[in-house]
Amino acid sequence: MTVRPYSDRQGSKREQVEEMFDSISPRYDLLNRLFSLGIDQGWRKRVVRMLGREPVERLLDVATGTADLAILGSTKAREVVGVDISEGMLKLGREKVQKRQLTDRVTLQRADSADLPFTDAHFDAVTVAFGVRNFEDLERGIAEMVRVLRPGGRLFVLEFSRPLKAPMKQLFRLYFHRVMPAVGKLVSRDDRAYTYLPESVDAFPEGAAFEAILARNGLGEVRSRPLTGGIATLYTGRKGPADARIDA
Repeated sequence: MTVRPYSDRQGSKREQVEEMFDSISPRYDLLNRLFSLGIDQGWRKRVVRMLGREPVERLLDVATGTADLAILGSTKAREVVGVDISEGMLKLGREKVQKRQLTDRVTLQRADSADLPFTDAHFDAVTVAFGVRNFEDLERGIAEMVRVLRPGGRLFVLEFSRPLKAPMKQLFRLYFHRVMPAVGKLVSRDDRAYTYLPESVDAFPEGAAFEAILARNGLGEVRSRPLTGGIATLYTGRKGPADARIDA
């Protein structure tokens, strides 16, 4: 089932996601920290720790948003490119990059995950945090990320998931479906953005289903790691044969 931010309007999911993130971009970081109590940055730092276990010259961060993961990734990679469809989010990301004096290492540009403007096998690693469930065509987005990975390159996908065990399961559902939409609407002034979030998480093929999609699109060593009681999951995979494993 395709979940769109504005189900009562015309336009593709991609167009609506772009409109939504442009709309909420000024308050996006504030709401992220508020809703996650800062835990989301801890998840990103785990991705970067794993990233740094092998040499990385070129890193691509897809659905980079305001560039949090791209900036963290610059501590491990010589060159980082972040792409996103929302110019509003990219504007804020560029301000962060400039403030941290990273313009020589981090470049942000507007691009669609379904049509990445890079040659085959260009990057040593690709990351995406909380973005794949927003892809209009999930399979094509994954295939594109794999295409631009060099043989042996690694993919890291961080995404929300649904806890399966009590009491986290019940608490998460109450928070995600009741509290978050109400607060998000008040702060972001977008009626649908933070209702779309739990709906898109519910519709996402998480766990073994997403692992199968990664494997079907050319990745080996596919693994998933639940984080913080299953609120989020980190998926990893490697393109082509390689001696080393991606260990937690």
